Amino acid sequence: MADERLEIDHVVIGVTDLGAAAARLLDEHGLVALSGGLHPAWGTANRIVPLGPTYLELVAVVDPDVAAGSAFGTWVADMAAGRCAGGWAVRTHDMAATATRLDLDVVPGSRIRADGVELRWQLAGVPSDATSDRALPFVISWAEGTPPPGSAPVAHRDGDVRLDRIGVECDPSALDRWLGAHLPSVEAVTGTRGVTSIRCTSRHGALELGLPF
Repeated sequence: MADERLEIDHVVIGVTDLGAAAARLLDEHGLVALSGGLHPAWGTANRIVPLGPTYLELVAVVDPDVAAGSAFGTWVADMAAGRCAGGWAVRTHDMAATATRLDLDVVPGSRIRADGVELRWQLAGVPSDATSDRALPFVISWAEGTPPPGSAPVAHRDGDVRLDRIGVECDPSALDRWLGAHLPSVEAVTGTRGVTSIRCTSRHGALELGLPF
């Protein structure tokens, strides 16, 4: 039986410099960004901010020539330049069912972590170019045995930090059709820019992050 539950997996934050962005996150918000890895096919690299079942992904272009020929690479470049806000991914428990419902092609992806561990996943619905609706989430399914990035051990300043909600500028009705249901952790308003705000919570209260970062 199909299990097409969708949940927020992560938020993509395009930046120009991974080290500088990580230092700013730590200084302004007490969030630690762990070393990530390279996406050779996209010309990008990332750092991960673990938040338990979810995470923030800082991404920067590291090979402009490759990124220019990659839909994801050009999207990251546009985010970093402020031409759009953040992106986001929803995790599916049945990629075949979700991809069939949305009529999407499924493509594999992988990267090697700094410690040598390979992470593998499947993606569907990643914007193909600048004319695509980048405000809608793409869909991800992690391969069996791949450790969820959000579960990595980390020492944020406020301890255990969790994603509470995201604010998204999009077509709210299109988003509900895309998801198949409303996600209470998503506040959608009419627009086209994508994720414009992130709210996290810890034992010390709320943490607000605006995008572009």
